[in-house]
Amino acid sequence: MKKKSENIKIFCLGDKNNNWGKYLKNKQIDYLKATGFSGAKGELVPLSDGKGDFYAYAFGTGHKENNSPLITGNSPLIVGLASAKLNSGKYQLLGEIENPTLASLGFELGAYSFDEYKKSNKKIELDYSKIYAASEVKRLAKAAFIARDLINAPPNILGPNGFEEEVQKFAKQNKMQIKTIAGDELLKQNFPMIHAVGRASSQAPRLLDLTWGQKNHPKVTLVGKGVTFDSGGLDIKHAAGMMLMKKDMGGAANVLGLAHAIIDAKLKVNLRVLLPIVENAISSNAFRPGDILPSRLGLNVEIGNTDAEGRLILADALALADEESPEIIIDMATLTGAARIALGPDLPPLYCDDDELVQEMLKAGKYWGDELWHMPLYQPYDEKLNSKIADINHITPSFPFAGSITAALFLKRFVSRAKSYAHLDIFAWSPSGSAGRPQGGTDHGIRAIYQVLKDRYGV
Repeated sequence: MKKKSENIKIFCLGDKNNNWGKYLKNKQIDYLKATGFSGAKGELVPLSDGKGDFYAYAFGTGHKENNSPLITGNSPLIVGLASAKLNSGKYQLLGEIENPTLASLGFELGAYSFDEYKKSNKKIELDYSKIYAASEVKRLAKAAFIARDLINAPPNILGPNGFEEEVQKFAKQNKMQIKTIAGDELLKQNFPMIHAVGRASSQAPRLLDLTWGQKNHPKVTLVGKGVTFDSGGLDIKHAAGMMLMKKDMGGAANVLGLAHAIIDAKLKVNLRVLLPIVENAISSNAFRPGDILPSRLGLNVEIGNTDAEGRLILADALALADEESPEIIIDMATLTGAARIALGPDLPPLYCDDDELVQEMLKAGKYWGDELWHMPLYQPYDEKLNSKIADINHITPSFPFAGSITAALFLKRFVSRAKSYAHLDIFAWSPSGSAGRPQGGTDHGIRAIYQVLKDRYGV
């Protein structure tokens, strides 16, 4: 019988059983076949030692695609399908694994669960003794978990006040400097749109400004949308549309996860993180459709719909970021339903007109199982944002198409000095779960962006 101190083995086996004999005895192979195990993606069958004692699992990784250099199967994080089903224990990955780093990361990401508000003693561990890049796996897993934990937190706990408390803790743990501009101070320091969007809430709107790194290193600025709950404002959402709106701070959560990875890897960057944090609530002083709001950049913005609030708070933060003319500005935001209609929940659109940066991000995303899809900043659509009474409308009320593109074009209006600018319209939620991404709040874009920054600014 397996001793409690021993690791539980997981044999990763493809659907071509020619190699099963390298890892299993004939009796075990016969047993697997008798159970109907074929090595198909996601199959998980317990194994005995021939005496009736359980000691391992066989996990099906499916068929290896011809263009996949990663692991047998059609996803680099496919082992996450196994860890999502396991009970407590310490596990060791064996079998047909071509990239132990990706397999290990998939295992860790798949084992994630959010149990802050339920009784659970489940604890799944991975044996890292034979994994070369253990520190990288742990770094990226923690980055994902930072984002997931924040997104999954209920909005009565993680309102603007609670979110700032978490960011303050994050800053202290990562030795970051942090500055808060809140309430009417936002007006005094020229962030009028952040103030307008958040002023109806009982918890004041705010802008959190975090910095880390040496000033002589290349300036990289991350901006994350932090709407802790989105009622839609006076253009109120219907009940079903409001159910997931605790995740509307998913951009800020993912930015914090990315910041952790950057700092933990000690990349040679002068990092700045800007998080506009608000609740889009309804009250007598809520901003209205038809209002014209001033912005930090000086553009007067006509409000076409109060449920398109995220781009307003991002615009003020992006204008601040751009004032320093950084090397790169990257924003992440749960911005449009149009992005989900176009690409679904798992594939975030990437908007960027720096072709070199785009190709680096797409390549890194494909490698890490964190794929992005390049979408066009199609300039002819920019005129759809024209307003008859202001400098710009923040939506395109008479043009119901290409909502994700026009939102990106709106944001682009507030960035002109940065050498490169990229916008990710993420969903930050896994509706039914997939390999490495259990159901619930999730990470998007962290690994893709991190790898690009590591390649450019690594130690």
